[in-house]
Amino acid sequence: MSDAVARLSFKEKFGYSLGDMAANFIFQFMIALQLDFYTHTFGLTPAQAGTLFLVVGLGAAAINPIMGLIADRTTTRWGKFRPWLLWTAVPFGIIGILTFTTPNISPGAKLIYAWVTYTLLRVVYIVNNVPYASLTAVMTQDPDERTSISSYRQIAANSAGFIIASLAIPMVAFFGHGNDARGYQLTMGLLSLVSVIFFIITFFATKERIQPDPQQKSSLTQSLSDLFQNRPWVVLFLVTLFYFAAILVRGNVMPSYFRYVVGDVKLYAWFNGFGLAALLLGVAFSTAVSVRVGKRELFIASMILTGVFSTLLIVLSPAATALIIGTEVLRQFSFGLSGPILWAMMGDVADYGEWKTGRRASGTVTAAVVFALWAGLALGGAIAGWLLSGYGVVSGAEVQTAHARSGVLLTASVYAGIAFLAAAVCLFFYPLSRERTRSIANDLTERRKGYAS
Repeated sequence: MSDAVARLSFKEKFGYSLGDMAANFIFQFMIALQLDFYTHTFGLTPAQAGTLFLVVGLGAAAINPIMGLIADRTTTRWGKFRPWLLWTAVPFGIIGILTFTTPNISPGAKLIYAWVTYTLLRVVYIVNNVPYASLTAVMTQDPDERTSISSYRQIAANSAGFIIASLAIPMVAFFGHGNDARGYQLTMGLLSLVSVIFFIITFFATKERIQPDPQQKSSLTQSLSDLFQNRPWVVLFLVTLFYFAAILVRGNVMPSYFRYVVGDVKLYAWFNGFGLAALLLGVAFSTAVSVRVGKRELFIASMILTGVFSTLLIVLSPAATALIIGTEVLRQFSFGLSGPILWAMMGDVADYGEWKTGRRASGTVTAAVVFALWAGLALGGAIAGWLLSGYGVVSGAEVQTAHARSGVLLTASVYAGIAFLAAAVCLFFYPLSRERTRSIANDLTERRKGYAS
């Protein structure tokens, strides 16, 4: 068995997963607390923060493909993608701390400071994360091992999310002793320090085994042309768009569901806790199931089940707490099965592009799919807001009209379910079955023997 298709050690998989945990310590902190920090501690208005998030978010999404092209053209003795983890580790940590620091300056200067630091944080995240995600495609040629790698990283990322959800606010209170500005700064300081260490461990623990043909030459125009002629990539782009739009549509509306439909927002914590445990279990089972049935087939089943269990919420009584939480456990387990698959498929799509054109562009393929991820998040968040507004949900109101409550329920169930089912429909057009993926991998392994000779 060649080095490119050999089974990877636990040490390497675990070391790789720490890179995603590191990024998610900071990313999940941003998702959960950035708005609260800016509006309640830093001193921005909600409108100023919202404009900042929208403009920088759209700009950052556009940078992803550019970073992919840069990473593909990076040549060092450590490989194309690993060096970026080392180069960005310390800047990532420093910028993270600066972003959650409240300087003692005028309101106008604070606004400028927020724009500069938040923009830098989003940029360094992309410069770090696109090469990190691209590593999956070059650590091994084995499609099943890629799924296994992705399972490790998914568990690590979700674990970081759980840690932030559970401990971030208590940490801010503990370190701040009544001074939230200091609490945020010290909390992010600790998280950033751990992240820097984890990024460096990932750099040393991993190895790039898949190298493109040394004679390969391609222009920017050629790379983009190859991408849009890569049918599996086109399908995966659409799947990713629907997938993350569905996550945001449902995720953004669930607090409102418990507040206005169920009537007890405190139950949301239990709902989330049991759901996250089921999600991690689904991720843990993903590799074993996909090896038997194939990534495409498992992804389709996962999206169908997730869509169905999401939609079932429409028929459950708001008083049936056990049934609501039980359905969420089934939904999150089904959804968790798909988590590693998406990232593993990116490597398979890069293989297909190389097999078809003779040119490999792992970074470009990954970055272009990640662009769909960010676009899906932006689209899902916007759709959720538009739907709630259209049904007449009044922000901050203690009581909503029956029509508004109906809109909240429909958004959380039927509309979110449709988005997940749309992802499943797209996957029926994904041409890479388990057998074909394995055949392409074997063919590329034989070709690479020729590169070395």
